[in-house]
This record gives sequence, structure tokens and C-alpha cells, in this order.
Amino acid sequence: MCEQNRNGSERRGRMGYAEQRTELIASGLRGPKLRGALAEAADAWLTELFANALAAAGLRAGGGEAGATVHGTGVALVAVGGYGRSELSPGSDLDVLLLHDGSHKSDRIAKLADAIWYPVWDSKVKLDHSVRTIGEARSMAKEDLPVALGLLTARHIVGDPTLTAGLRTSALSDWRAGAAKRLPEVQATRAERLELHGELAYRLEGDLKEAIGGLRDAYALTAISASWLADIPHGEPEAARARLLDVRDALHITTGRAADRLLLQEQDDVAAQLGLSGGADELLAEVADAARTIAYACDVAWRRIEQVLAQRTWSGRRRGAATQRTPLADGVVAADGEATLALAADPARDPVLLLRAAAAAASAGLPLAPAALRRLGEEGAPLPVPWPRAAREEFVRLLGSGAGLVPVWEALDRTSLLSRLLPEWERTRSLPQRNALHIHTVDRHSVQTAVQAAKRTRRVARPDLLLVAAVCHDLGKGLHGENGEPIDHSEAGAEIVVGLAARLGFNAADSAVLAALVRHHLLLAQLAVNRDPDDPATLDALLAAADVPSGSVDAAEFVALLHALTEADSEATGPAVWSRWREALLRGLADRARARLAGHALAAAPAFDGSALAARAAASPDRLAVLALAPGAAGVARLDVALPDQIGVLATVAGVLSLRHVRILAAEVETVGSVPGGPIGNAAAGGNAAAGGSAVAGGSGGGELWAVQRWTVAAEYGELPDIARLRTDLRAALGGRLDLAARVASREAEHRPVGRARLAQPPSVTVLEDASAVATVIEIRAGDTPGLLHRVASAIAASGADIATARIATLGAEAIDVFYLTGPEGARLATQDAERVAERIRSALGA
Repeated sequence: MCEQNRNGSERRGRMGYAEQRTELIASGLRGPKLRGALAEAADAWLTELFANALAAAGLRAGGGEAGATVHGTGVALVAVGGYGRSELSPGSDLDVLLLHDGSHKSDRIAKLADAIWYPVWDSKVKLDHSVRTIGEARSMAKEDLPVALGLLTARHIVGDPTLTAGLRTSALSDWRAGAAKRLPEVQATRAERLELHGELAYRLEGDLKEAIGGLRDAYALTAISASWLADIPHGEPEAARARLLDVRDALHITTGRAADRLLLQEQDDVAAQLGLSGGADELLAEVADAARTIAYACDVAWRRIEQVLAQRTWSGRRRGAATQRTPLADGVVAADGEATLALAADPARDPVLLLRAAAAAASAGLPLAPAALRRLGEEGAPLPVPWPRAAREEFVRLLGSGAGLVPVWEALDRTSLLSRLLPEWERTRSLPQRNALHIHTVDRHSVQTAVQAAKRTRRVARPDLLLVAAVCHDLGKGLHGENGEPIDHSEAGAEIVVGLAARLGFNAADSAVLAALVRHHLLLAQLAVNRDPDDPATLDALLAAADVPSGSVDAAEFVALLHALTEADSEATGPAVWSRWREALLRGLADRARARLAGHALAAAPAFDGSALAARAAASPDRLAVLALAPGAAGVARLDVALPDQIGVLATVAGVLSLRHVRILAAEVETVGSVPGGPIGNAAAGGNAAAGGSAVAGGSGGGELWAVQRWTVAAEYGELPDIARLRTDLRAALGGRLDLAARVASREAEHRPVGRARLAQPPSVTVLEDASAVATVIEIRAGDTPGLLHRVASAIAASGADIATARIATLGAEAIDVFYLTGPEGARLATQDAERVAERIRSALGA
């Protein structure tokens, strides 16, 4: 066996680094052993290139045979950065410094460098290289922060070791001497990375290197330690860094390229490469846990640096003077920029102290001191069950502290104190959401929802119920039934919250309200965005949910709580869900519900009377009328179109709008009849061919029918298209000069996401039996494409059904379109006819 290993090493010694790397990866070696082996292979290869280059440059090697350590030449090869740490991932660059003492002529040093660099380039190995003396390297480090950080891990490869030792000594000395200036620079880059890349622990497609909690933060801990200004946490952060490196290695091997961003479509394969049976979910949970460990260690370390630097610059402070301590709450003080325990505090006798300290810290916008967290964890008395009122009030105060909640909650979680308070939280900890709408993991999303709810507490009579519901609304996520099928997280969460609320000390009535808020936290958004607000059934569904037990809040206050919770949940989800348009829809339906409950007559929606626009179309030479209203405060515009009624004209207009990059939010349709020689008026029959049905004679004398459509739209980007251009396209499409189906299909092909295709769920088409008493409601959920509405409307047209109203919603990459359909006589479709229409839509969508 030893002979086989020796022969393998000799064979690799004759190979270039690229070939050795391929062989090492194929061998199955993984983790730190692979990274170390890659660094050794690179060292051996560069050592050989260096020896050959010395001869080519006319420099004498004083160390014996080629490949041996070379002394006395005045030159050396030095690995820096990740290569210097011997942490080469499969796709890593070789970051190399050719160091010389300045005793050789510049042309010889240049020739030596070329003789090393060119073979590396020829082998297609990525190289980050430089040629400097020690003095030049020190000068560059003072000007360039990445250079200074790279030199902190400088490692000798080959050549004159005294040069490398001198560089390491001077680089570390310079770093320590300038730490008071350089460390704030490192911290500033962290703030920039937070803005650009967010937090790795809570991203569904995080950057393993640049995001907060990623490898860049892990390397910053090394820089802090090298400054000697403050100690850093050890043990767990190193293990977390190694795990992120393992994930990056697997990402490089899986994709065959250097990459740091963990994209959705690659996560299952990366998980398999790491041997994780739980797939992408387990992978993301591990990444999140490692990132949180690193981020928390960085937060603690940076606070220590800030404290040290503040003490150095506070010229009026006497050496050994006592730290100023400002009271924040009973047993809690502020000191050195942190919230900590007062000297007289006794956690063993004060079970509420943990919550009081957390609430005080979050309200003051201060982090909890690690020493205080350790003491609370080791000495803190458990809370009685149910919690006393003081504990519940401090918990609500913590949740209502706004942005200050996030770091305090994270500190409680990292020190296992949160699981003592809320054991239910442990299951959702770092739980990923396989949903592109969400930008955070389940636990962080819940905390962000509480942050957003805190902005809305003055709108409700019971802010405590709002805040607790906000942080608990997704506790049911990630649960599965006996057969492994997903469970409705709203229903599961409601059951969890009943027991949790009782433990927190809420009475039975309040617990029932909290459970109802969790159970229905998606309802208001579903009704406001995807249902016709003027249909009585829409309001009835909301009011049915507001029928909560008496003794806590009335129905109107429940609607107010649900409204605030829905807004907070939407805003915390991300920009794909929250918009001024969505906000207006939620407010409109909530206001109608409160008005109904107060006994006020509901304001009638403005009648959709398209007679005037139909008259304009009839008088126009091209038999079209297009009227646009400029976007309002919500960035939403209205586009009214009138044209001769015929089968499929809704699909035609939808296709033209798609080609012109118009985002459709809603559509209403009406058929208007004209009597020859008489006035234009609403058609007596409901044959809405404008939406897809067959034209029906309206009025006496067989007068012509006109399709009038009212579109609520927004520009995909930039501004809405010119009306004249829309008219031209409509004329061409109606006249057969524009192959609309082919153009729409071409646009869809151009915008089809290639990488995520296998992650997309198949379209679903559902007949919603109880959604309306006056129309048949069909809901389509599918990946959003430019021609989706065109295809759906064309399918409905072919079925002979009429569209009374369409509600179009796009949430990120997901479209949720709802159509209110009637038959030729204006009534609901028969059950078999409704299913026939749904099946035709499924066929059109390939479902």
C-alpha cells in the first residue's frame, strides 16, 4: 500500500497542477484533506517551475537538485490569501508573490517571472501574481487593503526562506502598528457587503464568500486576531469556516467552475456531493448555521475592537477609571456600547430578568453583552408556566422594539436562550423556504415580520396580539403528514399557537384570536389580490374569518389586526410581494369589511360603462378606441380599449400588451351593443365575446357588438408604450398582419429561465366552487411568462365561455390569475362545463 502511494505521488509530481487537481478530485478526497492536497500539489508544481526558471534567467540555485529548497538566491515564491492558508478549493486562483531582495537586475527578475507565469497561463490555471521587494510589498499593503490582508497569511513555497520570513514579520508588524486605522477600513467593507449581498444565513441563494457570515467575515476574524487589539471567539467559528469551504468545494466540483453563489438549481446536486440525504433543505440549514456562527463571532469581535479604539481616543479618561454604567431597566445597564447586567442583578432569583434585559437592549438599540448572556444562561431561573404578566409584557416589549429586535433575537438564538423561551422556535431555526418570493429563511422572516408589525401597532387596539401573531405566524412551516405530504402551515401553525399562547399567559379568548390570526394570515391577501372585490362572496369570506369568540376583540378589530399582520408579512417577504399596488388592494378590502361591520352602506364601485368609448371606436376609421390614464401614486395606470367584438379579442389585446412590455394587473370586460341608426347601449344579452365567447346579437335589428376592456397595468420597466404604437399593433393583429401567437411564443422563449426550469412547479388550474354566487371562478397558478394571459384567454375563447372579470397577480416568478366566467346567458357555468374549460386551459399550459 505504501508503495502504491509513493508511486502515485511520483506520478503526480510529473504532472502539471491542472492534471493533478483533476486526479485529486476524482480520487474522492474531500474537505480539508482535499484543500491541503491541492495546495501541496500547487507547491510542488511551482517549485519545479521556479527551479527551471532560475536556470532560464541565469540565476544560480544554491540548494542542490531541482525541486529542493533554494537558499541564497535573493528570490522566493510566496503563497498569499487563500493559497497562503492552504485552503485551495477546486476552482481557486493561485495567488502568488515573486519576492526578491532587489540585488538582481530588473530584466533578470522579469525573465524569471515570465518563466514561471507563462507555463501557469499555458496550463489554463487561474493566477493572481505580483513581483515585489519586501519594501514594495509593504508600501502596496499600506495603500491597498486586500493586499495587506493577503500578506497576513503569507506562506513560503520555494526560494530564499529568509525573504519570506522577513516579509511575514514586517507585514504583521505593520498591521499591528496600523490596526487602529486599518481595522475600521475592514469594518467599512463589511457594511458595503451587507448592502450588496445581505446575510448568508437568511438568503436562499447566498454568496458563500461575500455575504455577511461568509468566508470574507471568517477571514476578517483572522485579521482582528493578528492586530492583538482584541481576542476573538475560537472553536465554533473555525469549524463553521471549514464547513463553508466544504460547501464551496462541492459547488466547484458540481458546476465545474469557480463560483461562490449557491444558486437554487445547483443546491440539490451540491447536497448530494456532500452526502446530505436531506437534499437542498439540509444543505441550506447547514450553511445558515455556519454563517450565523461566523456572523455572531464577528459581531462580538467588532464590538470589542470598537471598545478598544474608543478607549484609546478618549483622551479625558484616566487609566483604570470605572466604566460608565447607565441604567436601562431593573437589573440592566448600558456600558461600553452594550447592554449588560447590573452589579446587583441576580438571575437565579429573577426569572423575568432574561426577557427584561433583552427588551431593554433591543429598545435601546444595543447588543446584549456576551458576559451577560453567559451569566443568564448559566444562572438564570426558569420562567413559571404560565408566564407571569411581567414576563409577557417584556416579551411584547421586545417584539415591539423594531429594528433593534434583530441582533438581540439572534444573540438569544446563538446562545440557546431562545429555545428556553420558545421551544417551538427550534424546528424553524434556519429552515429554508423553497420559494423565490422569500428573501429570508423561515425564522428570520418571522423576526422581520415582527419588525414590520412594530411600525403598525398604533393602528390596532391590541398591539400585543399583533406582535405575537407576527413572530409566530409561520411556526407551522416545514411539517409533513404521516405519508410525507406537506401540511397546510397555516392550520398547523394555528394549533401550535394555541398551546404556546396559553404558556405565555394569554387567556382562552386571546389565545383563540392569536390562533385565528395565524390560521388566516394569508386570507386577506388572497381575497384582495385574487378575487373580485365587488363580488359579495369576497367580503363574506373575510367576515367569516373575523367571527372570533367574544371576550377579546370584536370582528372589526380582528380585521384591523389581520390587515396589519398581512401588510407586515408581505413587506417582510420581499419586494416581489410588497408594492404600493398591493397595499392599496389590501386597504380597500379591509375598509369595505370594516364599513360593513359598522353598518355603513358600502360605496358602490364606479359602474363600468363603456358606451362612450364604444361610440368613439364606432366613429374611428380604424374602429378602435384606446384611452390611457397616466400612472397614479401607486405606479399603476389604466388602459381602456374598445374594438369590434369577436372571438378572442381579449387574448389579442393581452398579447399586444405583452409584446410592448406592459405588466397586466387586472382586467374588466363589457359587451356594448349598437342599434343601426340608434344610440349605443349595453347589450341586453351577456355574450361577452370580448373575453372569449361568441358574439351575440344585442338590441333589435341585429346591431353590431363592441368589446370594451378596462386594463389595470404598469410598465415592466421604463414608461408605458405610446398609444399610437399600441393602436398600430392592434390593427396589425386584428387584420392578420401580425402573427401574434408566434411573436408571443418567441418572446416567451427568449425570457424562459433556463437554470431553474427543473425547479418550476407544473401549472395548476382549479375551479373554485364557492368563490362567487354569480360567476364560475377559475384560478390559474403558473410560472409567469410574457404570453401566459394570451394563452389562457385564447383557451377560454375556444371554450365559448365569457370572462366577466380577470384578476391578474404576479408575485416574483409566479403568476396567480383568476377568471370570473359566465355562460352565453350571463349565468354561472354548469359543473361539467366549468371543468371542460379548466381542462382546455390545462392543455394550453401543458399541465
